[in-house]
Amino acid sequence: MKPSTEKRLFQYALNYKKGILIGLFCLMIAVALELTGPLIAKTVIDKHILGIEGYWHEIANNDDNQTVEYNSRFYKRNDRLSSSDDLIGDQATLFQIGTTYYFINEEVPLEGERSLEGNQIRITTSNEVYSYDADSLSLTEIYPFFQPEQRPIMMLLILYMVLLVIAGVFQFFKTFLLQKSANQIVKKMRNDLFDHTQRIPINYFVDQPAGSIVARITNDTEAIRDLYERVLSIIVTSVVYMGGIFVALFILDAQLAAMCLLLIPLLFGWMKAYKYFGTKYNKVIRATISQINGNINEAIQGMPVIQAFNRENKTKEEFEVLNERNYTYQKKLIKLSALTSYNLVTVIRNLTFVGFIWYFGSSSIGMTSVISIGMLYAFVDYITRLFEPVTDIVNQLPLLEQARVAGTRVFELLDRDGEHVNNEKVDKYHGKIKFDHVSFAYNNGDYVLKDISFQINEGQTAAFVGHTGSGKSSIMNLLFRFYDAGKGVITIDGHNTREWSRQQVRSHMGIVLQDPFLFSGTIVSNVTMNDPNITKEAAISALKAVGANRFIDKLPNSYDEAVTEGGTTFSLGERQLISFARALAFDPAILILDEATANIDTETENIIQKALAVLKEGRTTLVIAHRLSTIQQADMIFVLDRGTIKEQGNHDKLIKERGLYYQMYQMQKGEVKAVV
Repeated sequence: MKPSTEKRLFQYALNYKKGILIGLFCLMIAVALELTGPLIAKTVIDKHILGIEGYWHEIANNDDNQTVEYNSRFYKRNDRLSSSDDLIGDQATLFQIGTTYYFINEEVPLEGERSLEGNQIRITTSNEVYSYDADSLSLTEIYPFFQPEQRPIMMLLILYMVLLVIAGVFQFFKTFLLQKSANQIVKKMRNDLFDHTQRIPINYFVDQPAGSIVARITNDTEAIRDLYERVLSIIVTSVVYMGGIFVALFILDAQLAAMCLLLIPLLFGWMKAYKYFGTKYNKVIRATISQINGNINEAIQGMPVIQAFNRENKTKEEFEVLNERNYTYQKKLIKLSALTSYNLVTVIRNLTFVGFIWYFGSSSIGMTSVISIGMLYAFVDYITRLFEPVTDIVNQLPLLEQARVAGTRVFELLDRDGEHVNNEKVDKYHGKIKFDHVSFAYNNGDYVLKDISFQINEGQTAAFVGHTGSGKSSIMNLLFRFYDAGKGVITIDGHNTREWSRQQVRSHMGIVLQDPFLFSGTIVSNVTMNDPNITKEAAISALKAVGANRFIDKLPNSYDEAVTEGGTTFSLGERQLISFARALAFDPAILILDEATANIDTETENIIQKALAVLKEGRTTLVIAHRLSTIQQADMIFVLDRGTIKEQGNHDKLIKERGLYYQMYQMQKGEVKAVV
């Protein structure tokens, strides 16, 4: 049983765990430094701003910067007293009612409800009511009490600024390392995926639209890149951030922090619900995008035919069906996100604040409440911060689900049986080919080749002719090991081709197709195929040998002329000559010409025939031909009909036999009408 998509995505991430772990370490340091803010604010508010309200003791003299002079007497906060202080008199109390501070020359309760009646302060506790004479302090008089706090406040603010700068440095390394690792992971995944597509048997690509495969390598891996680069980075950051906030909340108030822990199962259930519905919608969306890519690819390649037959509207309708399906499911996904994203987070956050107010409000009903403003500020700040990562996580759920579905599609392709690539060199074979009772079917039971046997000696030219569907191309597919025979044995120089890897079998073969394909690059790069063993000089010599220099010399950049995808800027004959030069440059022992002159005009054919003469010299050549006039010089001609060899021999022998080949030859000369 194969591991889950999530586990396999995690295993890919382990390839670059060093960068990820260092990035996460930087993240935790940055989060810890950032979360000191509310704690520092609480200290500033409670200890240094509101902390002046409380008990002050008169001392004998002004011995340090913590001492305050009032009415020609010196006072010091009780929590700042040291053993060296010379205490005199009784304790005094500094009190605040509204925005005004009052000085009372005795110790009074700090708890309870406060009210002012003239110059008297009334304090009502749960047990008793107290009244005290108090002196109202002006701004000038209250300022000295705040003056000792200025330096600690400034130092705390500077400390917080320094911590933020350090956190910023760690945030940079966190972002850089995590995103670098994400791109490395996806780079490896794309390489693995592209490499695997080259190991998958050719029959897979027959049944699959090119656009669908391209979508998996590009669109789906891009969605996975978002997973590693953005989604996981944000989610991991959010989880670490939430963890730090919970630690801070437990430091402040364990009971309230425990209540906030209810967010975790709520968030987990939220993600499970989104995964259930999001997976269904995303599967349809990703599959539809693949179909859209395939449809666009097919439409672009077939645009001349579409326009020639006035099929624009029909093609547009087919595209609109796919586009409408994509729109419909995207709308469902948006609706799901709208229901489960920001709005729901806002509702839960507001409910949390209601619970927070109730929690602190109920504890404030009693007269003995000691809830400080700094504590309230810190809790509000932390709870506000707590919902930021929750919002971030929820907002990433659509991308997370897209990436998970995309990962499933990518791993489906990677799980297709591939074959080991073995490029170990084998000695160049001479080119003696033998098919011994070979039968082959593209699907079970429906044989397109039936008990085929023949032999082609080294250096011979053999041609295969027959009506469409007779099995000519299938023979070439088996020789090239695009497919393997169901029955029988194929040998080259007496070696069973199955004993070699597919790459080793093809290492000394060359092929020229009916419609030659040129790659983006230059004329020279299309001949060398960027093989370092083939020099530019060798490529130019091959082009000259096949006569391609006749048109290349007229080009602005000569042999370095740019080639667009497919080589569409060149005529079919010119592309054919370049493909001949490509085959010649690789110097194959066996050359396969798959209807190489089928679409060539008569004038160009003369040039092609001369190029073919150069190309076939000194190598075994197999020719698939419809024009019988092009194969009259072949050493051996095999006439196929419905998967069997009906006749074989050279041209003269077959003409004398007046069989199937003779009828085909006469038909092409126009002397005999085709028999239906």
